[in-house]
Amino acid sequence: MENNLKVQTSDKFAVQNAASLSLFLYASSLHIFARDKNQSITEIHSYEQISWKKLDEVLASDSLTKLDVPAKVYIHEELFTLLPGVFFQQGNEKEYLKLTGELPATPYFFHTTVDSNNLQILSCIPEKLEQQLRKRFSELSFYHGSCSFLSYLFKERFNLIGQEIWINLFDSHAYVTAFTDQELSVFNRFEVTTKEDVLKYALILMESLQHDRNHARVTLFGATEKSGITEDWGKSYFANFRLRRPHTNQNYGTGLSQDKAPTIFESFWHYL
Repeated sequence: MENNLKVQTSDKFAVQNAASLSLFLYASSLHIFARDKNQSITEIHSYEQISWKKLDEVLASDSLTKLDVPAKVYIHEELFTLLPGVFFQQGNEKEYLKLTGELPATPYFFHTTVDSNNLQILSCIPEKLEQQLRKRFSELSFYHGSCSFLSYLFKERFNLIGQEIWINLFDSHAYVTAFTDQELSVFNRFEVTTKEDVLKYALILMESLQHDRNHARVTLFGATEKSGITEDWGKSYFANFRLRRPHTNQNYGTGLSQDKAPTIFESFWHYL
């Protein structure tokens, strides 16, 4: 397991100064951010190519997860749904989620509030996974991984034009979002293996929402050299296409920076 671990440390990191942890659990990776009392990121542990089935082994051996400090875990679980805040009622989680896919035999439901309580992201994980995480931390909060991207978009809402598509690439997936007249129209997660998949989902959204391809703006985060996605490529299909790095709401300790952090959206911005 140690061979999969990459550690990045600030110049003044000390275990006794770690005040909290943020864990970002993707389908095949885990990133653990340690923070001091001022919420600055002081150390990062990244595990690549790990299975959730092996998560307990990682949590038991990692030096940061052995700390007795509050933790927040952001889980990029594929089963989720968005519900209006006024509609959501606790106790009905199974009814809300069962249309999205097959639920675990014993699900643990959790929900995340975004857009000033106007929207709830409801999701679930197997109860066994919840218990594995819970036993490692005396104080633990659960969030759906998409909340960081969504909270960013709502922060940007009043900078949007009338027709917008925003895409966040990660691993072999993407969160794909559409806004019409600054209101959320679509939010979903898709499997993406090629740049043609990105093109396909953007065009499907434009057609279904009757967005004008010569007017609508497409913004994409997470493009890598390996993906082959460039601004020139995007502009060959869309009149208004741009690649971006998120604005930041994160602070790093001396010797650490976003350029050294993992290439995930939350290295720049995440739901607090």
